[in-house]
Amino acid sequence: MRDTRLLRLRTLPLLGLLATLLLPLGLILAPGAAAAPDAAAPVRIMPLGDSITGSPGCWRAVLWNRLLDAGHTDIDFVGTLPEQGCGVEHDGDNEGHGGELVTQVADRDLLPARLAVTRPDIVVMHFGTNDVWSNVSPDRVLAAYTELVAQMRASNPDMRVVVAQLIPMNPASCAACAQRVADFNARIPGWAAATGTSRSPVSVVDQWTGFDTALDTYDGVHPNAAGDEKIAARWFPALAALLEEGVPGGPDDPGDPGDEPACTASFRAVSAWQGGYQAEVTVTNTSATPVTGWTVTVAPADGARVTQVWNGTLGTATDGTATVTDAGWNGTLAPGASAAFGLIATAPATSASPAATVGCAVTAAA
Repeated sequence: MRDTRLLRLRTLPLLGLLATLLLPLGLILAPGAAAAPDAAAPVRIMPLGDSITGSPGCWRAVLWNRLLDAGHTDIDFVGTLPEQGCGVEHDGDNEGHGGELVTQVADRDLLPARLAVTRPDIVVMHFGTNDVWSNVSPDRVLAAYTELVAQMRASNPDMRVVVAQLIPMNPASCAACAQRVADFNARIPGWAAATGTSRSPVSVVDQWTGFDTALDTYDGVHPNAAGDEKIAARWFPALAALLEEGVPGGPDDPGDPGDEPACTASFRAVSAWQGGYQAEVTVTNTSATPVTGWTVTVAPADGARVTQVWNGTLGTATDGTATVTDAGWNGTLAPGASAAFGLIATAPATSASPAATVGCAVTAAA
């Protein structure tokens, strides 16, 4: 069910109701007393996937409340499945069907009917774990992704799609699954860059880096409470950015922005040692317009702090979040093009695998 704190009653305004009652009596409301139009509808967000999303998929409860706490109250999680028991107040509607393969959903045309019922503005997709487990080839899975995105755009030409690089998988019954996930995840950014459009962007969220199947799942596949927290933390910046930007028809819709430049960032650990690590961040122009400058925020996990960067200029906030701007020569990116910068971070000896939440914003050329 949706969170009753946020539902807007879509009933006839009071004056309109009075008019309906009085007109049969020959009474007319004075000019100017017509009912005001409904307020903008909340942004409809569909969590799409398999049992990691929906059975019970308690990262959705964590994410929902984090969005509310950040002031994003005009939202509505949607799906044909109800809340499945997380013990936390949240909007539990979702489209996480346990056991489904994304290739089967595409082959059987299951998504269009679900979209027709729910009409999302944003789809948040963590889908493909069962395909990887079943040793379906990355080419087939990505072809299914492409088909689902086409169906989403048929439902809503302005659809925003946020796709996860899958969390790691290491079940006892599938020794090869861990590497299969890594191999598949490596293909997702290139697919997203080729599939996204300025009107219907496709962005990628790295759910793989820093996720430990021994600590963050209860069976090598499905997240436990610690895993739910990590998954929600990775989704949050991407969703918050879309909500702040405003989706067409949403409460913060800025109108037609035209073909505005946009960028995304992805984090990859290169090497690690006790007390620190080296990583690389890739910046990609996801729009059809050249980017002339970029700024990336890097929020390291587990108390780590960025101390050095190359191919960029480093600034650090008091909370440890690093801000890296382009170096000038690598600030201009053609549509679909990428640039990368490296970094060194110090980390507590007790910290887990290197991880960071990264975000990208387009800036003016220096």
